[in-house]
Amino acid sequence: MLIGNHLSSSKGYLAMGKMAVSLGANTFAFFTRNPRGGKAKEIDTGDVERFLEFAEEHSFGKLVAHAPYTMNLCAAKEDVRNFSREVIADDLKRMEYTPGNYYNFHPGSHVGQGAEAGIDLIAEVLNEVLTPQQTTIVLLETMAGKGSEIGRNFEGLRRILDMVALQEKMGVCFDTCHVWDGGYDIVNHLDEVLEEFDRVIGLDRLYAVHFNDSMNECGAHKDRHARIGEGCIGLAAMKRVATHPLLAGKPFILETPNDDAGYAREIALVQSW
Repeated sequence: MLIGNHLSSSKGYLAMGKMAVSLGANTFAFFTRNPRGGKAKEIDTGDVERFLEFAEEHSFGKLVAHAPYTMNLCAAKEDVRNFSREVIADDLKRMEYTPGNYYNFHPGSHVGQGAEAGIDLIAEVLNEVLTPQQTTIVLLETMAGKGSEIGRNFEGLRRILDMVALQEKMGVCFDTCHVWDGGYDIVNHLDEVLEEFDRVIGLDRLYAVHFNDSMNECGAHKDRHARIGEGCIGLAAMKRVATHPLLAGKPFILETPNDDAGYAREIALVQSW
């Protein structure tokens, strides 16, 4: 299977690739810039070329880049929306240095404007920045539903997808902690949750999995990740997700509270399944 974790992009692509291999991973995620915002690091084309060779040698799967948390395409403040539009447009250009991978982002928070207004704003920006030429698939992440988050249920994500012109450039990242916290019982009803996802969105739109246990009970809407098997989802249910035939071949990205040794243990555990 494809399993990896979030790595720091500050040292470059090749360094991330080597770190992933040292942890036993065959894919990884990285923030396109500081997760709290700011200017992105200049891309070293030589480093990218060496990484692409390294990734091919080690049979890497799809990478799952992550937008900064400060990007909010449906913010109530116009300056935040403009900043976010600039970030995603720049990130999608940068993603083409490593073509054919995934760019994941939190849909955003409507901050009192209402979910429908927020969805309209998100779709508006996506229609501005997506291009027919790009090779990157942009992924909306399932969210836990805290505050005024968009994406707290599958229907909200579907409404965004329906409003985007370039449908073939869009997909979804399924976060196990977030869907659980959002009220989808993947412990007792995993098959039914995946059936609902397929009915509402379509499993052909599910490109990646953020693989996290949760510190909260189902439906808590809090979004607090736990290490695999140490949260309310639990080891047996996490194993059922990882080995479910409908999720085979997807990149699974760990976002658990861990150090490198902890990630290596979790990667080995998931691969043993």
